[in-house]
Amino acid sequence: MLVFGTEMELLTFVFVLFECLILFFQFIYYLSRPQDKKRLLYLILLLLLLGYNVGANLLPDPHIPLPIIFQNIIAYGSGFLMAAYIPYYFYKAYDLHKLRFLALYGTLIFIILPFLIFLVIGYSMDGDIDKASQRGLFIPMLYGGYFVFVIFKEVYEKLRENVNSENIIHAVIVCCAVLPWSILPVIVYLDSSQIVEVLVCNSGFCIMTLIYIRQSIKGSKAEYKLLQEMNTVMVMQEESYELNCKLYNLTARETGIVKLIDKGLKYKSIAEELFISERTVSKHVQNIFIKVGVSNKVELINKLNA
Repeated sequence: MLVFGTEMELLTFVFVLFECLILFFQFIYYLSRPQDKKRLLYLILLLLLLGYNVGANLLPDPHIPLPIIFQNIIAYGSGFLMAAYIPYYFYKAYDLHKLRFLALYGTLIFIILPFLIFLVIGYSMDGDIDKASQRGLFIPMLYGGYFVFVIFKEVYEKLRENVNSENIIHAVIVCCAVLPWSILPVIVYLDSSQIVEVLVCNSGFCIMTLIYIRQSIKGSKAEYKLLQEMNTVMVMQEESYELNCKLYNLTARETGIVKLIDKGLKYKSIAEELFISERTVSKHVQNIFIKVGVSNKVELINKLNA
């Protein structure tokens, strides 16, 4: 069933809407944490997938005022661009270091170059999209098979280093995620239906989304645990600080002045904060030095924090 009088199937349109929704919420979350590099990698993947779902399944359309050759190049280009990014995503997101060559150079040689030679230059010259697509997809198809082999091999080696239920689950999910992406060039090469292409492509993305959510939850738990530990340490330090102040018989006023000194405030700022004169602050500090047995502010803070 086609939607809005275009070449796009209803299933494809549903996936596009679903992925737009994910993109919106993930982008909002990324704005609050721009240092989250894995979320950025995921957002780029999502944008490329949306580009493929729209470009490859909406084009070519005779109602669009663009040359059919140009539309076909855009349609295939969206798929090749996404395919070129997949190895880089696995390399960075899952720390698969042996994919470095495939991610940085292999995609240029075995994906981008065939696209430029056969589907940009060759197709523009003879106008035969069937011949161009078969030639242009053959090398990426072989590359996809080798890519799967390398990923499986590294995942297996990582699993051997530390065998536990958590790593086994992660290894299985990663392997399941890469399979749909790797067979996509075969599906396109065999000229399967749009529904088959969309199901294969988006199933891989759904599995990768599950991995990403799983990693995010795990990271959030670790972050929360670290925050709790830091809060506990800070409370213990504060309690130790208060006990030391009492140990040296510091008054409430003197304790307050010490805390402001610890924050880095000058005598003038302390006086303004406590609504007293700067001279009074100086006298209090002299008394504090005598009680604690120190001669300067650095020694004072170090001794009270000990």
